[in-house]
Amino acid sequence: MLTLYQFPISHYCEKVRWALEYKGLAYTKIDLLPGFHVKTVKKIAAKQEVPVLVHDGRVVQNSSDIITYLDKTFPDRPLTPGSAELEEQALRWEAYVDENIGPQIRVYCYHYFLDRTDIVLPMLTHGQAWHRKMMFRLAFPKVREAMRKFMRINERTAGISLEKVTGAVDKLHAQLEQSRFLAGDKFSRADLAAAALLAPFIRPEKYGITWPEAFPEEMASAVNALGPGLDWVEAVYRDYR
Repeated sequence: MLTLYQFPISHYCEKVRWALEYKGLAYTKIDLLPGFHVKTVKKIAAKQEVPVLVHDGRVVQNSSDIITYLDKTFPDRPLTPGSAELEEQALRWEAYVDENIGPQIRVYCYHYFLDRTDIVLPMLTHGQAWHRKMMFRLAFPKVREAMRKFMRINERTAGISLEKVTGAVDKLHAQLEQSRFLAGDKFSRADLAAAALLAPFIRPEKYGITWPEAFPEEMASAVNALGPGLDWVEAVYRDYR
């Protein structure tokens, strides 16, 4: 039995959801609330972060480690290329986007979302019962303060994060002008990771949450400026998600 402990809003959790569903694996989702998740996760894992995959008593954390585990345990429809050279290339790209896109998009988006409860609360509480949504709404001012402090979210860090994401998108775009995929001639974990981590900028339906109909104005302008760099993300979601 496969059980995924997750935040529905998390793009790192989306990496794992996508991998599980791409491989056709049945699994159970346990949707957690930020902040309140700590007690639950600490009971089953070494760290308090999500995603956490539990499989027949085996616990795996970290989205990349989970994908590696899934490929080794369920080898059908592999996401890791078969050759050593392409595997190294895919892992290198995955590590690059994990470091240079994932945290930066999180900081940038939350900088604009956290002060818009009409936008952020439905995403943070997706899948929760009404009474837990109410509890979280009441606790949200303190949760918001803790999130800003823990992730160092402010005007300056949001600007730096956007610059880093823009540079990373440009690098991906340059690579993808030469080849449809990041590692070899087939869809791999590298493509999945890049698309999943950039997904908050394109709001794909297959992500599984209800996105806001529109971004805050300043954020929308910045995302639109990325232009063709995000077209590939939409194509990957359309063809492989």
